[in-house]
Amino acid sequence: MIVLIKKTNIDFIKKRFTFFTISALIIAAGAISMAVKGMNLGLDFTGGTLLQLRFEKPVSTGDVRSALSKSGIDPTIQSLDRNAYQIKVKGSQDNVNEVSNAILAAFNTNLAGNTFTEEKRDYVGPVVGRDLAKKALFAFILSLFGIIVYVAFRFANPVWGAAGVLALLHDVFIAAGALSITNREIDLVIVAALLTIAGYSINDTIVIFDRMRENMRMFPKMPLGQLANTSVNETLSRTLITNFTVLAVVSILFLFGGEVINNFAFTMLVGSICGTYSTIAIATPLVYQWENKGK
Repeated sequence: MIVLIKKTNIDFIKKRFTFFTISALIIAAGAISMAVKGMNLGLDFTGGTLLQLRFEKPVSTGDVRSALSKSGIDPTIQSLDRNAYQIKVKGSQDNVNEVSNAILAAFNTNLAGNTFTEEKRDYVGPVVGRDLAKKALFAFILSLFGIIVYVAFRFANPVWGAAGVLALLHDVFIAAGALSITNREIDLVIVAALLTIAGYSINDTIVIFDRMRENMRMFPKMPLGQLANTSVNETLSRTLITNFTVLAVVSILFLFGGEVINNFAFTMLVGSICGTYSTIAIATPLVYQWENKGK
């Protein structure tokens, strides 16, 4: 096993109120942004215009997006084959023809050398997106309950399960706040990213909790604060190796993955950073805080 950090003895428990304050400030910034700016909901939740076109010559997704962007149109693009595309733009049912004509005009101007045929023009309602969002929210709440029950059963203490869930919610909320602050569009792919962050976060937390349980068996008389610090320090190398690997991948996706997955990669990037932080600085200190009642 590769050891990245050797013989660390960082007092995470002593610094817990500093960590809690940092988290509270970041969460407050996200909450203020959500209250003032709201969330930039995508077409899955708002509805909009759907236009399907077939070009005479093959054209790349980047060229299609560029042609529309030059005319100030912010689309969701789905490639059907090398010549055909579905283009979706947020809007109401009343302006389907107006938006469609603007899209056609953009292609006539910016892709003048490539003629096209309109195959479909329609309004996409938000009903399906809302239904899936409700199901995702239900699944998320059910998973939180399951995590509490599982961790409470495995570690014989519901406080540990609650601490893990709070750390998980901490990561998801900060990621959602970052999306609001940066005004990034939220669609069902982003919902999937937030659920992925939740699973990723609790996995690392359970690794530390498992080490704490092992140390409790080996050193039953060790004070909880010392035991928590020892456990976090012993698993620190594993946590950093795992999380830096994930961070490297999502960073590459964010920087070079293109515009289509940029919002997803951004969400995962924020989530992976928060997951690393909360695993070390939030979950275990919360257990100590509750068990020792702040002592």
